[in-house]
Amino acid sequence: MLTWLQQDTAGLLTLAAVSVAVLLLLIIKLKLEPFISLIIVSVAVALVAGISVTDLVGTPIKSSSSLLESGFAGILGHIAPIIGLGTVLGAILERSGGADVLTRRLLSLFGPRGAPLAMGLTGLILGIPVFFDIGIFVLAPLVYVAARRGGRSLVLYAMPMLAGLSMTHAFLPPHPGPVTAAGLFNVDMGWIILMGLVCGIPAWLVSGVWWGSFIGRRVLVEIPEDAVVGETGSAGPGPRPTDDAAPTPGGTVATATDTVARSAEPTSPPSVGLIGAIIAVPLVLILGATVGTIALPDGSGLRSVLVLLGTPAIALTIAVLLAMYLLGTRRGTSVAELGRISGESLRPIGMILLVVGAGSFFGAVLKATGVADALAGSMSAIGLPLIASAYLISAALRLAQGSATVAIVTTAGIIGPSVTAGGYSQAQIALLVVAVSAGSIIASHVNDGGFWIVAKYFNMSVKQTLKTWTVLETILSVVGFAAAGLMWLVV
Repeated sequence: MLTWLQQDTAGLLTLAAVSVAVLLLLIIKLKLEPFISLIIVSVAVALVAGISVTDLVGTPIKSSSSLLESGFAGILGHIAPIIGLGTVLGAILERSGGADVLTRRLLSLFGPRGAPLAMGLTGLILGIPVFFDIGIFVLAPLVYVAARRGGRSLVLYAMPMLAGLSMTHAFLPPHPGPVTAAGLFNVDMGWIILMGLVCGIPAWLVSGVWWGSFIGRRVLVEIPEDAVVGETGSAGPGPRPTDDAAPTPGGTVATATDTVARSAEPTSPPSVGLIGAIIAVPLVLILGATVGTIALPDGSGLRSVLVLLGTPAIALTIAVLLAMYLLGTRRGTSVAELGRISGESLRPIGMILLVVGAGSFFGAVLKATGVADALAGSMSAIGLPLIASAYLISAALRLAQGSATVAIVTTAGIIGPSVTAGGYSQAQIALLVVAVSAGSIIASHVNDGGFWIVAKYFNMSVKQTLKTWTVLETILSVVGFAAAGLMWLVV
């Protein structure tokens, strides 16, 4: 029996199916933390597949080359500084009052009739540096203000904003999903930004602007009674997630503490141009490195400078230092206070990094056992394009267990050998990342913490949230994947 599981293609496929089933059982039924579940399943698969204990965990004298340590270290060395720096940047931008300034400027530009679009653009822009759950905490009071002034359903103003936050969270660095997939597939971050924007913006327009406008006129939701909405642009935090904390779509844990402080309007808010410039700095530097690598010859001094400044960790460090000075010390915030803000913002990312590391370990085990190669061969035999397989596997895992991060890292482990062996260009691999990310956000429902955050913050019943938010996420996923599929045909 063990020989069949270890050597026969059918046996390896059976082992893969059982491993995923056990993983889902541990996460869904037993409510075990995903990173612990991934470690348990990875070790079990390795032992059943015949990998030696030494290869799996090393020895007391040396373990650095073991699957366990190399599996974790390979991806965490890539993503940890990017996610950490991106989190700090988002926290400083958020605490500076930039969200309120940006929202009020857009509302004044678009007027009452264009307020939903203004909220959508706010979510889109602020969503680049700010995590999804924090974006809701910050922008929900501003949505209440827009809805109170417009006198219409809260859904009309919330959906475009949520679509903007979700699109950037799914498709753009420095968010965990695309950064993780980029690291696992070894693709340049500039290509991720480029393809994320090309595929994500149409998806945002359809899901947030069109669907948000359509459903916002049909599902009537009042502003929460306990929301204190003022006319100055600030507001109380509104209802908070049940049990004080809930996992976000990316697998982090978010609390509603300090929301009032986050939403409070500072005495001297920064300009919209300054906020936009700081957000743009790392994106421009990373894209500049990608363009320089393509356009400039090896050995060029300018190319070396562009590559250095455009390395994601360096680009984000520059943006963080600019934000600390321009939004912090220059405006009277002490270095100690900036340190406190940075420290607080980094607390929730620990679980993200653990899940990603464990998922990378799972992928390394699948590769070492031959399971991933067997899966890759089976998908090729079926004739389904790799980009479609990537999307469907990610979507199925997302629907089953709710975590986008688990869906991404597990899918990457399954299709990784196909990506490596396929000889794909950087642009094509970036589109595969978009496909995996798109699948990981489909149909947010009751097993996703983000579903409950949206429901409670925007005063919706479960039925209303399914009709609005769940459909929005599905449209965002399908249109994002469709755009990636179309780009796949031309790159």
